[in-house]
Amino acid sequence: MAGEQSFGQRLQDFKATKTVLAWACVGSIVATMIVGFAWGGWVKGSTAEKMATEAAAGARATLAAAVCVSQFGAADTAMAQLASLKGMDSWKRDTYIEEAGWVTLPGVKLPVAGAAELCAVQLINPKMAEDAS
Repeated sequence: MAGEQSFGQRLQDFKATKTVLAWACVGSIVATMIVGFAWGGWVKGSTAEKMATEAAAGARATLAAAVCVSQFGAADTAMAQLASLKGMDSWKRDTYIEEAGWVTLPGVKLPVAGAAELCAVQLINPKMAEDAS
């Protein structure tokens, strides 16, 4: 017992070799990457590009849906069309809105993808649309 060194003394006397130092650096790098990708929110470039594309498409659809609701409400026959829309099957509503041209933005030939469904939800149940945003 008398010959044993304390932990602090052993730590002070420790001299790391180059090999131990190199493996400690490699281990630290790998641990940092694992923590960063698993819990830190890091993503690869391709994943970030995909996320940005999806976010842009969602924003476009939301904008077109807002324009759709505005155009729908501005029509002279809005109340009759709303009653007709509410009476339709849910899977036919987006087709009805697309064919009417409410989700086709000025200067664009095709309707914005996903906007008709958002517009139908906002028109049928405005309260639910407010809660979702």
